[in-house]
Amino acid sequence: MVVSAMLFLCLEMEMVKSQTQRVPALFVFGDSLVDVGNNNFLSSYAKSNYYPYGIDYTAGPTGRFSNGRTIIDFIGYLLGVPDPPAFANPSTVGSRILNGVNYASAAAGILDETGRHYGERYTLSQQVLNFENTLNQLRSMMNGTALSTYLAKSIAILVFGSNDYINNYLLPSYYNSSYLYNPQEFGNLLLNTYVRQIMALHSVGLRKFYLAGIGPLGCIPNQRARAPPGRCLDSVNQILGTFNEGLRASVDQLNRNHPSAIFAYGNTYAAFGDILNNPAAYSFSVVDRACCGVGRNQGQLTCLPYGVPCPDRNQYVFWDAYHPTQAAAYVFSWRAVNGPQSDSYPVNINQMALM
Repeated sequence: MVVSAMLFLCLEMEMVKSQTQRVPALFVFGDSLVDVGNNNFLSSYAKSNYYPYGIDYTAGPTGRFSNGRTIIDFIGYLLGVPDPPAFANPSTVGSRILNGVNYASAAAGILDETGRHYGERYTLSQQVLNFENTLNQLRSMMNGTALSTYLAKSIAILVFGSNDYINNYLLPSYYNSSYLYNPQEFGNLLLNTYVRQIMALHSVGLRKFYLAGIGPLGCIPNQRARAPPGRCLDSVNQILGTFNEGLRASVDQLNRNHPSAIFAYGNTYAAFGDILNNPAAYSFSVVDRACCGVGRNQGQLTCLPYGVPCPDRNQYVFWDAYHPTQAAAYVFSWRAVNGPQSDSYPVNINQMALM
């Protein structure tokens, strides 16, 4: 039975109040879908530290690209883990890092050049280096045996790939990747680069990895603005298969090659596809435009400072041109933590936490 997103939210948030912490820490790597404010401290055009971002978040605009909480906020709540702070925040030191750290950066990609037209951002390779900075701090706070156990029980969540398409491959006026590679070649380039960096994180002690696939980018308001009325941009969705299918296959290979670790693939494409195809089942009524933005489908520009968003935000799947509302983020997060293998393969995040 499918229950509405907001009913799920009310039920789960009440449960979390008394929930014990299931893992010692969450280490978050990714892009704007999980950025909690790192770009506030960078010279970047990709920022969301202004109203109406955070309109439904108790702390207001924090740098989260949402009207409220993000995917990573909900995953943390469901695991009983306090919000991992932004790495770039000068206060993210000492005891504040013990529940994990968030390295995610808006406009970041798997490839170093992705998103460069937005200015500074922590690319995947830089986020891995930033984690090693955190490790140096942790080494001063616990002995080697304790640190190894702590890292092995913690969960690394990686959310990458979307920008490598929408802020690289699909922008031929800024990047030459679409001239150099066909879609299959580009997907394989991303996968090879991604797995190398995942192995770098494994080599320094992390053992539990949740790797989110790419959602149906052709259906975000920014891409719908280029599609026929009422349609997703199917050509964009079609080129994502190499990456998503390859990431799932990579998870199988990584699990075979590293039996002391566990890697899981998050089927973002199917989860968000289900929301878009069956919105009423989740109490959504608007799937084809953003709650906040400018232009066709409110998707050609993101929310402008002090812009007026839609009043009924829980009815919308998309908050702005690129990002889900907190209601849609919650549905995906719940499925990532608790869902069947079709949502998270071969285990979900809750099962991973118990390992």
